[in-house]
Amino acid sequence: MTARESTIEQLEIAAAAALDKGANDLVALDVSGPLPFVDIFLIATGRSERNVVAVAGEIEDKLIEAGHKTLRREGRSEGRWILLDFGDLVVHVFHEEERLYYSLERLWKDCPVVPIAVAAAAQAE
Repeated sequence: MTARESTIEQLEIAAAAALDKGANDLVALDVSGPLPFVDIFLIATGRSERNVVAVAGEIEDKLIEAGHKTLRREGRSEGRWILLDFGDLVVHVFHEEERLYYSLERLWKDCPVVPIAVAAAAQAE
């Protein structure tokens, strides 16, 4: 895995924020091999459009509080697939239907999965 430690720290902040707002099925992929300008994709699922927007908003708020700048934000008005670009970390928050349809995990299946400590701890509880 070649993702930087600073990106993994961002990932943990984003994952904790997503879980706090009820996101599920979190998956992090190390895409630094095929994409030299991004280290990690975090993929999360919301239960409804409203939940997708809330999850993305919480992730963005927590990363901004931690000193990370949002470079780009897409899809917030529809609430079906929101992309948050923080440079080394790109977050995809999907509605369940869009996640199944676009299947980013399948598209990036050759990329290693990055363990998410906060998600593992939440599953253990």
